[in-house]
Amino acid sequence: MFATLAPILLQATLETFAMVISALALGTAFGLPLGVLLATSGRGELFEAPLFQKTIGPIVNATRSVPFIILAVAIIPFTRLIVGTSIGTSAAIVPLTVAVLPFIARIIEGAIREVDGGLIEAAQAMGARPVQVVTKVLLPEALPGIIHGLTLTAVTLIGYSAMVGAVGAGGLGDLGIRYGYQRFRPDVMAAVVITLIVVVQAVQMFGDRLARKADKRNI
Repeated sequence: MFATLAPILLQATLETFAMVISALALGTAFGLPLGVLLATSGRGELFEAPLFQKTIGPIVNATRSVPFIILAVAIIPFTRLIVGTSIGTSAAIVPLTVAVLPFIARIIEGAIREVDGGLIEAAQAMGARPVQVVTKVLLPEALPGIIHGLTLTAVTLIGYSAMVGAVGAGGLGDLGIRYGYQRFRPDVMAAVVITLIVVVQAVQMFGDRLARKADKRNI
Protein backbone atom coordinates (compact mmCIF):
# COMPACT_ATOMS: atom_id res chain seq x y z
CA MET A 1 0.00 0.00 0.00
CA PHE A 2 2.81 2.41 0.91
CA ALA A 3 4.60 1.59 -2.33
CA THR A 4 1.64 2.86 -4.34
CA LEU A 5 1.06 5.87 -2.10
CA ALA A 6 4.68 7.05 -1.89
CA PRO A 7 5.04 8.33 -5.49
CA ILE A 8 1.73 10.22 -5.30
CA LEU A 9 2.66 11.68 -1.91
CA LEU A 10 6.07 12.77 -3.21
CA GLN A 11 4.52 14.43 -6.26
CA ALA A 12 1.97 16.24 -4.11
CA THR A 13 4.72 17.42 -1.75
CA LEU A 14 6.77 18.78 -4.66
CA GLU A 15 3.70 20.60 -5.97
CA THR A 16 3.15 22.14 -2.54
CA PHE A 17 6.77 23.28 -2.39
CA ALA A 18 6.46 24.77 -5.88
CA MET A 19 3.37 26.75 -4.89
CA VAL A 20 4.83 27.96 -1.59
CA ILE A 21 8.26 28.93 -2.95
CA SER A 22 6.82 30.69 -6.00
CA ALA A 23 4.21 32.62 -4.01
CA LEU A 24 6.76 33.54 -1.33
CA ALA A 25 9.27 34.77 -3.92
CA LEU A 26 6.68 36.80 -5.83
CA GLY A 27 5.11 38.13 -2.65
CA THR A 28 8.50 39.24 -1.37
CA ALA A 29 9.46 40.82 -4.70
CA PHE A 30 6.35 43.02 -4.59
CA GLY A 31 5.96 43.24 -0.82
CA LEU A 32 9.52 44.36 -0.05
CA PRO A 33 9.37 47.74 -1.81
CA LEU A 34 5.79 48.21 -0.61
CA GLY A 35 6.79 47.51 2.98
CA VAL A 36 9.78 49.86 2.74
CA LEU A 37 7.56 52.65 1.44
CA LEU A 38 4.95 52.05 4.13
CA ALA A 39 7.69 52.31 6.77
CA THR A 40 9.41 55.39 5.36
CA SER A 41 6.70 57.52 3.74
CA GLY A 42 5.20 59.13 6.83
CA ARG A 43 5.59 62.80 7.71
CA GLY A 44 9.22 63.69 8.35
CA GLU A 45 10.48 60.29 7.16
CA LEU A 46 12.88 59.35 4.37
CA PHE A 47 10.37 59.29 1.51
CA GLU A 48 7.71 61.60 2.87
CA ALA A 49 4.43 60.88 1.07
CA PRO A 50 1.41 61.16 3.40
CA LEU A 51 -1.02 60.61 0.52
CA PHE A 52 0.60 57.23 -0.21
CA GLN A 53 0.19 56.25 3.44
CA LYS A 54 -3.48 57.28 3.47
CA THR A 55 -4.38 55.43 0.25
CA ILE A 56 -2.20 52.31 0.17
CA GLY A 57 -2.37 51.53 3.89
CA PRO A 58 -6.15 50.94 3.94
CA ILE A 59 -5.94 48.87 0.74
CA VAL A 60 -3.30 46.63 2.32
CA ASN A 61 -5.43 46.23 5.45
CA ALA A 62 -8.55 45.47 3.42
CA THR A 63 -6.77 42.73 1.47
CA ARG A 64 -5.53 41.16 4.69
CA SER A 65 -9.06 41.05 6.10
CA VAL A 66 -10.49 38.82 3.34
CA PRO A 67 -10.47 35.08 4.22
CA PHE A 68 -8.13 33.25 1.87
CA ILE A 69 -10.58 30.74 0.41
CA ILE A 70 -13.00 33.59 -0.44
CA LEU A 71 -10.18 35.59 -1.99
CA ALA A 72 -9.09 32.59 -4.08
CA VAL A 73 -12.60 32.19 -5.51
CA ALA A 74 -13.20 35.93 -5.93
CA ILE A 75 -10.13 36.48 -8.11
CA ILE A 76 -10.66 33.47 -10.39
CA PRO A 77 -11.21 35.79 -13.41
CA PHE A 78 -7.90 37.54 -12.62
CA THR A 79 -6.19 34.16 -12.25
CA ARG A 80 -7.48 33.06 -15.65
CA LEU A 81 -6.26 36.34 -17.13
CA ILE A 82 -2.75 35.80 -15.76
CA VAL A 83 -2.15 32.07 -16.32
CA GLY A 84 -5.00 31.09 -18.65
CA THR A 85 -6.64 28.65 -16.23
CA SER A 86 -8.14 28.54 -12.75
CA ILE A 87 -7.06 25.02 -11.77
CA GLY A 88 -3.69 23.43 -11.24
CA THR A 89 -0.52 24.39 -9.41
CA SER A 90 0.31 27.39 -11.60
CA ALA A 91 -3.17 28.83 -11.09
CA ALA A 92 -2.88 28.46 -7.31
CA ILE A 93 0.23 30.64 -7.24
CA VAL A 94 -1.82 33.73 -8.20
CA PRO A 95 -4.22 33.81 -5.21
CA LEU A 96 -1.43 32.67 -2.89
CA THR A 97 0.72 35.60 -3.98
CA VAL A 98 -2.15 38.08 -3.72
CA ALA A 99 -2.97 36.78 -0.24
CA VAL A 100 0.55 36.99 1.22
CA LEU A 101 1.69 40.21 -0.45
CA PRO A 102 0.02 42.55 2.11
CA PHE A 103 1.20 40.37 5.00
CA ILE A 104 4.79 40.51 3.76
CA ALA A 105 4.51 44.27 3.27
CA ARG A 106 3.34 44.76 6.86
CA ILE A 107 6.00 42.35 8.19
CA ILE A 108 8.75 44.32 6.45
CA GLU A 109 7.24 47.61 7.58
CA GLY A 110 7.18 46.42 11.18
CA ALA A 111 10.74 45.08 11.06
CA ILE A 112 12.04 48.37 9.62
CA ARG A 113 10.21 50.44 12.23
CA GLU A 114 11.99 48.43 14.94
CA VAL A 115 15.38 49.71 13.75
CA ASP A 116 16.96 52.26 16.10
CA GLY A 117 16.31 55.77 14.81
CA GLY A 118 19.79 56.78 15.92
CA LEU A 119 21.29 54.63 13.17
CA ILE A 120 19.24 56.48 10.57
CA GLU A 121 20.32 59.85 11.94
CA ALA A 122 23.97 58.76 11.98
CA ALA A 123 23.79 57.60 8.36
CA GLN A 124 22.16 60.87 7.29
CA ALA A 125 24.78 62.86 9.20
CA MET A 126 27.46 61.09 7.16
CA GLY A 127 25.76 62.17 3.95
CA ALA A 128 23.89 58.98 3.06
CA ARG A 129 21.03 59.40 0.61
CA PRO A 130 17.58 57.98 1.45
CA VAL A 131 18.09 54.96 -0.82
CA GLN A 132 21.47 54.30 0.80
CA VAL A 133 19.91 54.54 4.26
CA VAL A 134 17.41 51.87 3.23
CA THR A 135 19.90 49.50 1.59
CA LYS A 136 22.85 50.01 3.95
CA VAL A 137 21.14 50.55 7.29
CA LEU A 138 17.44 49.72 7.48
CA LEU A 139 17.28 46.42 5.59
CA PRO A 140 20.49 44.90 7.09
CA GLU A 141 19.40 45.84 10.61
CA ALA A 142 15.86 44.59 10.04
CA LEU A 143 16.95 41.36 8.32
CA PRO A 144 16.54 38.98 11.31
CA GLY A 145 12.98 40.23 11.89
CA ILE A 146 12.21 40.02 8.19
CA ILE A 147 13.45 36.42 8.03
CA HIS A 148 11.34 35.47 11.06
CA GLY A 149 8.32 37.08 9.40
CA LEU A 150 8.92 35.37 6.07
CA THR A 151 9.29 32.04 7.87
CA LEU A 152 5.89 32.54 9.47
CA THR A 153 4.53 33.54 6.06
CA ALA A 154 5.92 30.36 4.49
CA VAL A 155 4.23 28.25 7.16
CA THR A 156 0.97 30.11 6.53
CA LEU A 157 1.38 29.52 2.80
CA ILE A 158 1.67 25.79 3.38
CA GLY A 159 -1.72 25.90 5.07
CA TYR A 160 -3.16 28.08 2.31
CA SER A 161 -1.82 25.70 -0.36
CA ALA A 162 -3.70 22.88 1.33
CA MET A 163 -6.88 24.99 1.20
CA VAL A 164 -6.64 25.63 -2.53
CA GLY A 165 -6.55 21.87 -2.98
CA ALA A 166 -10.30 22.11 -2.42
CA VAL A 167 -10.61 23.91 -5.76
CA GLY A 168 -8.34 21.60 -7.72
CA ALA A 169 -5.00 23.31 -7.24
CA GLY A 170 -2.97 20.16 -6.65
CA GLY A 171 -0.51 19.58 -3.84
CA LEU A 172 -1.03 17.88 -0.51
CA GLY A 173 -4.45 19.45 0.06
CA ASP A 174 -5.76 18.09 -3.22
CA LEU A 175 -4.29 14.67 -2.42
CA GLY A 176 -5.95 14.61 0.98
CA ILE A 177 -9.35 15.60 -0.43
CA ARG A 178 -9.45 13.46 -3.58
CA TYR A 179 -7.64 10.33 -2.39
CA GLY A 180 -8.31 10.54 1.33
CA TYR A 181 -11.64 12.19 2.07
CA GLN A 182 -13.62 11.39 -1.10
CA ARG A 183 -12.39 7.78 -1.30
CA PHE A 184 -12.69 7.15 2.45
CA ARG A 185 -8.95 6.45 2.84
CA PRO A 186 -7.92 7.42 6.38
CA ASP A 187 -4.40 6.15 5.70
CA VAL A 188 -3.99 8.74 2.95
CA MET A 189 -5.35 11.48 5.19
CA ALA A 190 -2.94 10.46 7.94
CA ALA A 191 0.00 10.43 5.50
CA VAL A 192 -0.91 13.92 4.26
CA VAL A 193 -1.23 15.31 7.79
CA ILE A 194 2.09 13.79 8.88
CA THR A 195 3.80 15.14 5.77
CA LEU A 196 2.42 18.63 6.40
CA ILE A 197 3.65 18.52 10.00
CA VAL A 198 7.14 17.45 8.90
CA VAL A 199 7.28 20.13 6.18
CA VAL A 200 6.15 22.89 8.54
CA GLN A 201 8.67 21.82 11.18
CA ALA A 202 11.49 21.74 8.61
CA VAL A 203 10.60 25.18 7.25
CA GLN A 204 10.40 26.66 10.76
CA MET A 205 13.77 25.21 11.78
CA PHE A 206 15.41 26.43 8.57
CA GLY A 207 13.98 29.93 8.99
CA ASP A 208 15.04 30.13 12.65
CA ARG A 209 18.56 29.10 11.70
CA LEU A 210 18.78 31.73 8.98
CA ALA A 211 17.50 34.41 11.36
CA ARG A 212 20.13 33.51 13.97
CA LYS A 213 22.88 33.76 11.36
CA ALA A 214 21.58 37.13 10.18
CA ASP A 215 21.40 38.54 13.72
CA LYS A 216 24.53 40.61 14.34
CA ARG A 217 24.19 40.05 18.07
CA ASN A 218 25.17 36.40 17.50
CA ILE A 219 28.38 37.28 15.65
